[in-house]
Amino acid sequence: MTWSIIARDPATGDLGLAVTTKFFAVGALCAFGAGRVGVVATQAFVNPLFGIDGLRLLGEGRPPAEVLAILLRDDPNAASRQVHVLSPDGATIRYTGEACVDWCGHVAGEHVSVAGNMLAGPRVVEATLETYLARMDLPFADRLLAALDAGQAEGGDKRGRQSAALKIWRAEPYPALDIRVDDHPEPLVELRRLHEVAYERFAAFMEALPSRTTPGGNPDRSWVDRRAAEMQAERRALAGR
Repeated sequence: MTWSIIARDPATGDLGLAVTTKFFAVGALCAFGAGRVGVVATQAFVNPLFGIDGLRLLGEGRPPAEVLAILLRDDPNAASRQVHVLSPDGATIRYTGEACVDWCGHVAGEHVSVAGNMLAGPRVVEATLETYLARMDLPFADRLLAALDAGQAEGGDKRGRQSAALKIWRAEPYPALDIRVDDHPEPLVELRRLHEVAYERFAAFMEALPSRTTPGGNPDRSWVDRRAAEMQAERRALAGR
């Protein structure tokens, strides 16, 4: 099941993952990450331990190639897995096991990796990557969503549509944005709607939370209100381009 894109935004250093599939609650099983640590997407016959152990290994400073080698070495059913890994500096590596269901495969560019299985064909991952690289004018999250939309336009998961997820990590171990559509006839459409709702107040609130650099955060509600208004204006300007 599934195709996903993982990437590092060269402008901000943010890390991101976007994924969709014809399966329930893909975001609960496939998407793992932490700011300044990295991202792991585990799919096909999912092994959630890839995400847990992969982040631990990345946190030890191991490069993605070494992380992947350890994950595959310790899994007796690695042939049924698909996984790709991203480090904080944008290095990536990916693997598609020989027992994954066709069409299955992966492509990559600088600071970005796309992998999928049970797809309509190779154009799904190719269009996902091409669109991501062509839309560097968009904010990072919008770029990831546009990339998945392009893959869906090429047929996406050959079984249909059901769930999707989008996660963005900045400097903190917790995600700055974590939205999921677990069961919907048009999961990418619904994911876009939720993404816009996040800018009504949630995104500003996240900027006010405690962090490693500001342990107390910023509990000033008037600041959150002002920041939310700024974000909403930015979204309106983006929509009006």
